[in-house]
Amino acid sequence: MTEQTPSTDSDRIIDARRREMAIEHLLFGTIRFVAQRHPELLDELDGSLDHLWDKAHGDARDDEAVRDIARRFIKSLRAER
Repeated sequence: MTEQTPSTDSDRIIDARRREMAIEHLLFGTIRFVAQRHPELLDELDGSLDHLWDKAHGDARDDEAVRDIARRFIKSLRAER
């Protein structure tokens, strides 16, 4: 794989979005795989959400929005069981 440095702000934003989608896919698949063998994992993850927070500053920070996204992922994984 050839790494290219994005040249414009737009390219960097697109690159970051693509990386985020790839990481999300891989992580979700990994959690799905482990949770099929260890269903208690989803309970542990669900119980840890109080410690999840948004790293943004000022008005952009919304801890509950970040937790809500995580809850939806966990709910989706539970529905697959």
